[in-house]
Amino acid sequence: MEDILEENIEEIKKLIKENNLTLLKEKLMNLNPADAGAILEELEDNELLLALRVLPKDTGANVFSYLSNGKKNLLAEKISKNELGYILKELRFDDMIDFLEEMPREAVYDILKNTSDEKRNLINQFLNYKEDSAASIMTIEYVELREKMTVGEAIEHVREVGLKKETVYTQYVVDKLGVLVGIVSLRKLVTSDRGLLIQDIMERDIISVNTEDDREVALDIFKKYGFLAIPVIDNGRRLTGIITVDDIMDVMEIEATEDFHKMAAVSPSEKEYFQTSSFEMAKNRLTWLLILMISATFTGSIIKGYEDVLSKFTVLSMFIPMLMDTGGNAGSQSSTLIVRALATGDVEIKDAFKIMRKETMVALTCGIILAIVNFIKLTFIESKSVIVALTVSLTLIFTVLMAKLVGATLPIIAKKLKLDPAIMAGPLISTIVDTMSLFIYFKFATALVAK
Repeated sequence: MEDILEENIEEIKKLIKENNLTLLKEKLMNLNPADAGAILEELEDNELLLALRVLPKDTGANVFSYLSNGKKNLLAEKISKNELGYILKELRFDDMIDFLEEMPREAVYDILKNTSDEKRNLINQFLNYKEDSAASIMTIEYVELREKMTVGEAIEHVREVGLKKETVYTQYVVDKLGVLVGIVSLRKLVTSDRGLLIQDIMERDIISVNTEDDREVALDIFKKYGFLAIPVIDNGRRLTGIITVDDIMDVMEIEATEDFHKMAAVSPSEKEYFQTSSFEMAKNRLTWLLILMISATFTGSIIKGYEDVLSKFTVLSMFIPMLMDTGGNAGSQSSTLIVRALATGDVEIKDAFKIMRKETMVALTCGIILAIVNFIKLTFIESKSVIVALTVSLTLIFTVLMAKLVGATLPIIAKKLKLDPAIMAGPLISTIVDTMSLFIYFKFATALVAK
């Protein structure tokens, strides 16, 4: 697939260089808009502008919607206000809102000045929704029906407006106040007697989300029921929009990216890598680096407290990195699995004791095997004394046990406290486990080696 993409990019660049605009237009028109967007994404700024301008306006707007925010903002600066206005007019409403959210405030004001009062009020309403809310990802491009419509009238209405809507597979039935009272599938609509009323065939048991719900609530509903779209209602149960599966897929990517960032001790950012300045990247990383650096001083304090033991038995110091690394790795394994299981709903807070029991069994199995391998290695290969090998091996068992319990427990505690469990992973777990593993090690060393 990448080879085909590269070939198309080279061909498009060649046509632009030769100024063969007729063939360039034909080539782009024959591509799927998503593929055309991927190709234009790789062009230089002047090439991108030319390629977009050779396309018919409606096709160009469609391709525009598949470009990254960085490229969209670049084009918005270079094209005329009339061109930008047409593109925004042709974009699906939710795509237009996403684009406006990324634009400078002054540019948004200029755009809103040239729109109708009704549309301007609607855009402002969407722009004022909380960034992570279900309402922020919904669209208003759905088919709306009334209870007293006949099936025949509803079918004609779908034919009339359907091409302009994002989905027609489900129709949403509202009363005269706009309150959502039912839904009708396209299959049900076209297979029912044309003389029946919509209220006779609609489903009244509706699964929906509130405008103020977090977008993860919508994501959970999509995963549970496998819907193609779900309605979004306000506190008065009035239908305000729908969330479609393509938008929820974007949310899945965003949420997964956020979790990766948090697990790596980086403040989440929805900006693309090359669209984020070096200063902003440093700011996103610096907070956690400072926290982890300061918390790591506890490790130094523990080592300082046992300087006498280390000065008498210097051989003990060579095993500190191995014990800390093993503990950190063991804790990260557990925390990563539990964070993911909490996110997918495989485990819940109420399963805490079951998780602890299972992690204890896993930790003991891993710890004992690691300890046996380590004891054999130290005594028979490295010729260390039995007492030193025993100290290190026992520490391994208790370190792995402690690390896995800490790694499994902290994400659950975070969830209980309404925090994102992903923050209790990776570097943070390692820092905590490092301190505790050293404490265990020196306790055993004091009891066995320095006795």
